[in-house]
Amino acid sequence: MPRVTYDTNVFIDYQPTYFPTGFSMSAVVIQELAAGARDNTRLKELDAARRSYEKDGRLLVPTGEDWWLAGKVLNSLYRIVRRQADAEPTKEQMRIVRDVLIARTAKRSNATVITKNISDFERIERFCAVKIRHPDDFFIS
Repeated sequence: MPRVTYDTNVFIDYQPTYFPTGFSMSAVVIQELAAGARDNTRLKELDAARRSYEKDGRLLVPTGEDWWLAGKVLNSLYRIVRRQADAEPTKEQMRIVRDVLIARTAKRSNATVITKNISDFERIERFCAVKIRHPDDFFIS
């Protein structure tokens, strides 16, 4: 089965219990989930998951090259925005940084990103040929 990884919004909105063969966890998603954890119990669960995926070689961690290529993608995206009337707000820029890192690590490992955030990933896809699918299409098929 092809490799897949879930974006943070899949964990929040779908609370998946299905992790197909070939599933890889994004270190960026673990970071986002940890930042929003409701308590220390949840942080411990996330840390255990991170360690398990890392041990199994299924943790997608951005490399130095991923950070560099993410910077190039962001540069291209920001140039487009600067040509438009309104600049992207800072919150949007921070979110898109994380999405680009998710996309870049998924592309490097040939994984499809399952995300509700199709529009942002389609923008990223122009500069980083990552495969994306909406969770409604993924979990139903």
